[in-house]
Amino acid sequence: MATRPSTLPSPDSFAAEHSARLQALIAREIEAAGGWIPFDRYMELALYAPGLGYYAAGARKFGDSAAGGDFVTAPEISPLFASALAAQVAQVFEHLPARIVEFGAGSGVLARDLLAGLAARGIEVEGYSIVELSPELAARQRAVLDRRVVEWLAGPPGEFEGVMIANEVLDVMPVKAFAKRGGIVAERGVGLERDRLVLAERAAGRELSDAVAAIEAEVGPLPDGYGSEVGLAAAAWMRSAAAWLARGALLAIDYGFPRREYYHPQRLMGTLMCHYRHHAHADPLWLPGLNDITAHVDFTAMADAAHEGGLEVLGYTTQAHFLLNCGLLEQLGTDHSPQRANEAQRLLSEAEMGELFKVLAVGRGIDRHLLGFARGDRTERL
Repeated sequence: MATRPSTLPSPDSFAAEHSARLQALIAREIEAAGGWIPFDRYMELALYAPGLGYYAAGARKFGDSAAGGDFVTAPEISPLFASALAAQVAQVFEHLPARIVEFGAGSGVLARDLLAGLAARGIEVEGYSIVELSPELAARQRAVLDRRVVEWLAGPPGEFEGVMIANEVLDVMPVKAFAKRGGIVAERGVGLERDRLVLAERAAGRELSDAVAAIEAEVGPLPDGYGSEVGLAAAAWMRSAAAWLARGALLAIDYGFPRREYYHPQRLMGTLMCHYRHHAHADPLWLPGLNDITAHVDFTAMADAAHEGGLEVLGYTTQAHFLLNCGLLEQLGTDHSPQRANEAQRLLSEAEMGELFKVLAVGRGIDRHLLGFARGDRTERL
């Protein structure tokens, strides 16, 4: 087990035992694989191993530290987020069935507030479906949402018409990790050293080597010692969306960059980040199963994957521009409380979520410019 970073609180005995069981499972898989597994497989186990992974077990994830959560998403910061998003969804519904599919619905707050925001606009949603991999989160969502309105699906629907939403979903899809060593691409993974999980490298296979070569063809040679991630799973998910979405829009909201910023020579250590009790740290091997593990999103790769699947890029901008275009300030004007002002600041400020978080819209059969990208569209940067 990795050493606890000095700034982080210690887990209680129950949580520590839970993590130890997951570590034992990971260790057995490493041994069965000959002493090493790639990082994306480790990340998959740490987050999604049945009954043990971070998103598959019962630990509270969303919410403030007082409630035992590890991080707070934009919908939980303020209902202003969902109210602004409702304006964009309502525009799409002018020419499409009023149906929504949300992937990874978290605590259910976004669904609840989005339905309320649409109702305030006089829109009755025909169907709201949630695709959720976490049994614990699905249970929380059912406690928050009206089951007469919302349904839970085991997987994505086919031939869907309407709006699909993926808020902070792409960042928790397992990533390949790599490093440049003497001009060669090495794949980062996890091995064992005296029963401890350790990071270790192997020669990269063809798929990862080709992916890094394609990145370098666009951004230039990466320096020796440079390390980063490639979101092959997220790109595959985005390509698959074309098979699910017959007509409508998919809104992907997450933190990340276009490719030239993502693989900037000065970003030598990549983007992997872990969250535990509202503390961010960079050790993905510490207490597997108790930490969220994320990587920033390469939005150029997402746009390319959507296009390869047959979808059109409808817009790309910062969260701040998107929310402002969708009328967040106008909604704030009806509530002058210091609390709402503070919430808006967190959603819009460059120092908070406003710049780092982006909104990418892709779709099919949309013949008008989307409201959320009226000003500040950065599609040309992808």
